[in-house]
Amino acid sequence: MKIVILNKPYGVLSQFRKDEAHMTMSDFVDDPSLRLAGRLDMDSEGLVFLTDHGGLNQYITNPANKKFKTYLVQVDGDVTEEALEQLRKGVELKDGMTLAAKAEKVEQPAWLWERDPPVRFRANIPTSWIEISICEGRNRQVRRMTSAVGFPTLRLIRTKIGAIDLVQMQLKSGETKEIEPLLYPDFQNIPAEEPYRSRSYVKKPGGTGGKPMVRKNKDGSVKKSGTKRIWQMEEHEKPKRRTNGTTRPNTKTPRGRGRSGR
Repeated sequence: MKIVILNKPYGVLSQFRKDEAHMTMSDFVDDPSLRLAGRLDMDSEGLVFLTDHGGLNQYITNPANKKFKTYLVQVDGDVTEEALEQLRKGVELKDGMTLAAKAEKVEQPAWLWERDPPVRFRANIPTSWIEISICEGRNRQVRRMTSAVGFPTLRLIRTKIGAIDLVQMQLKSGETKEIEPLLYPDFQNIPAEEPYRSRSYVKKPGGTGGKPMVRKNKDGSVKKSGTKRIWQMEEHEKPKRRTNGTTRPNTKTPRGRGRSGR
């Protein structure tokens, strides 16, 4: 398993496909075997990792695995303890209640790089910084959470995914680094990579665990797949139409017939 860490700059799209208006992952990483895990929005910065392991993204982002992602967030206004406590308990969003987060007010760190373009400055409105950790992966979740408690996000930097710490690595904006997965506990119990399964495979809990669905007759023989259409049936196989005895025979001329010369 190969893992490459990137400190994603502001304004970079989390995709390898080229874009005429914006930079993408392909401007920083040139390895066709790698896929993005733990994407960030274009207006967010910081830690993303790329891997050749197909199921790692689902493993990291599944809340059941409790892989916390930590963000340094600059918010509009001087954040209050009441707002932080709301974040810790969970916030009601349009797509439901969030799980409890870890949230603390912090000072702007000395290691933080300048953003290009910089965050807008307003002399009459203060800003403050929060360190927040969540184990979910909803769309723009941190931004929606801080806005819901009255402090909109101005700048967002992801600093950690599990034990991977961008600050400890001292990666500058736009820099990459390959790491050894076995040195991190987050990657030591990942299930083996499995091949792609089509939608015809059973995925529900209690199903066949990824094996193709097989239906059997009472005698144990395998049912033939597919359902015959009416034109594929023998005469004796066609369903009989039930009537009350008053149905009249069809005497209408089939469409397209009966008119000579056309």
